[in-house]
Amino acid sequence: MYKMVTGLLFVFLVATVAQRQSSMSCAGEKNDAVPRKTRRSSAHTGLRIHWATDARGRDFLTIRGPNLPGGELKVWYLEAYCRPGSTDRNWRETVIGHETRLVSADKDGRRIKLRCQLKDGVVVDHVITAGKDEIDFRLIAKNPTNKPSLAHWAQPCIRVDKFTGRTQKDYLSKGFIFVEGKLARLPCQPWATKARYIPGQVWCPKNVDRNDVNPRPLSKIVPSNGLIGCFSADEKMIMATAFEPYQELFQGVIVCLHSDFRIGGLKPGETKNIHGKIYLMSADIPALLQRYGRDFPQQAKK
Repeated sequence: MYKMVTGLLFVFLVATVAQRQSSMSCAGEKNDAVPRKTRRSSAHTGLRIHWATDARGRDFLTIRGPNLPGGELKVWYLEAYCRPGSTDRNWRETVIGHETRLVSADKDGRRIKLRCQLKDGVVVDHVITAGKDEIDFRLIAKNPTNKPSLAHWAQPCIRVDKFTGRTQKDYLSKGFIFVEGKLARLPCQPWATKARYIPGQVWCPKNVDRNDVNPRPLSKIVPSNGLIGCFSADEKMIMATAFEPYQELFQGVIVCLHSDFRIGGLKPGETKNIHGKIYLMSADIPALLQRYGRDFPQQAKK
């Protein structure tokens, strides 16, 4: 009887040791194949964002993602807040000075909150959220002072050199806007060439005074919507951006594209909301227009 019990106990101990060894890897660590699989499936595989000030004092929003052409997209956020009467005036007289501070940033790179303090007293709060293939911007502009503000528009400057694989000399043909409801590759004719500052191109919507835009060549073409964008180097992806309301679309001189958002001035105590998007998606133009119509129904109806 004693031998039988001893034998059974020995078998039990051997089985227990074998089970423990099977849960160990060849390196002597726990085999966590199942937990790793769970972590991979729950990881954020979309875009991530980071905001910081560079050595020259410029504030940049950097967008990164696993399938993003060029590895990252940089946005000068923001380049400037501007006064009206800007189309034929020295740029320094147009810009309203501002400072931006980081309010908060999620550790996973999904959401950033910023606050801009304009020198005329206006405060603009920004909530920027990264999704699978888009960046969402929610802005609230407030005038807490007892004086009207001349802050009429502002410039998010999107650098597209890495995305297009081009330089200032040859990136123009990668760009597009929409004219009469159809995609128009740049340079779309007629192409303006005269202005206080050259080169570049500005497109002004119907509802904005043509005296209140960027002092670069102003096109006679009126865009049919608020989208401006470009194709990637291999033409398989597009970057497109839009804001509501918007002041202008702009092709710039530092391998950049703009959809510059409109504030339209602020009365004492007034608050205004602004919404923006950057889409980073496959080069499916009907899908882009469908998403644009969903996200900006007011523009899509115009």
